[in-house]
Parts: sequence; C-alpha cells; structure tokens
Amino acid sequence: MPLYITSATRATLTVEQLLASRDARHARQQAWLAQYASTLVSFTVLAPGPVKDSPLTRRIFNRGLRALRQRLAERGWEITHQLCVALPTGPEGLLAVSAPPEPLKRALIDLEQASPQGRLWDFDVFTPQGTLLSRRDYGLPARPCLLCQQDASACARSRAHTTADLLRQMDTLMQHTDAVINH
Repeated sequence: MPLYITSATRATLTVEQLLASRDARHARQQAWLAQYASTLVSFTVLAPGPVKDSPLTRRIFNRGLRALRQRLAERGWEITHQLCVALPTGPEGLLAVSAPPEPLKRALIDLEQASPQGRLWDFDVFTPQGTLLSRRDYGLPARPCLLCQQDASACARSRAHTTADLLRQMDTLMQHTDAVINH
C-alpha cells in the first residue's frame, strides 16, 4: 500500500520528537513480534535534517516498498501481515514475512546495494525472537555517506555536509533511477 506523496506533512521536527519516534517505532516492532511471531521487516527511509515526511521521502519509501515486495516474491517468501504508516517523522512499514531471518537480511542487503536509491532505504530484519540482524553480522562495513563515501554515521555526527547538499544528492539518485526506469 503506497503512501500518497501529496499528503506529506513537511513538518520540521525537534530532536525530542525524533527520539520519541524511535521509542514508538521500537514499541510497534515489539508488539508485532509478539502478535505475529514471525520474521519482521521494519522499513524506513534514511533522510537527513529535521523534515522526515516530504514528497521525496514518500517517493523513496514507495519505490523501496515495491522493490521489497518484488524481492520477496522472487524468493517465494510471503508477506503475512503488513502496515504502512505516514508519520511526521517519516514513512514506516512493518511486514511480517514467512522467511528465515538470515537469508532475508542478506537478500535485503543485496537489494540495498544493487539499487542506486537502495542507499536511502533502511530494511531492519528481526528474528521471531526479537534479535535485530545487522550488516556487521555479515561482515559488511557501515553504510557509506551519500556524498563522500566515508562512514555515513561519522559524517552525520560531525555534520560534514549540509542538509541541503544531502537532500540534493537524494533527489539526484531518485531522478537517475526514474530516468533508468522510464527508458
């Protein structure tokens, strides 16, 4: 269920709101794990700055959701329950998937790496017992920065790049992908 692009709030958020959003997402994830007792994919968009719900982040989310569904279908993995929500803190998806967690995480890492806009997707995979699988579990380095290819979290902490430059790069990635798809 794609999210409407024109309904984006474009709200400017505070640090406190972003931290509260993380706590609320964690609570939703735990509730889903308890209710469905299956592998869980929690999908968000990586977006810099204080505006997380914009037409751009919703386009990125919708593209990622389509790619995720396609990858699951290719592997024969079924989505048993799904919820997509549009929040001021950004679009989020929760998907209970009938798939073994480790191969699923590997498939989603491959998906993120194979697609130009995949760098903007964050597919977290939880085991039915609630363990979060990470890139480190697969011997992979941290995600690279959109602009300089250094560790993205280090660039974010040091504020090495402006939000405007990062958003321009995100838009460029989406335009490039749109051009490839339309040819």
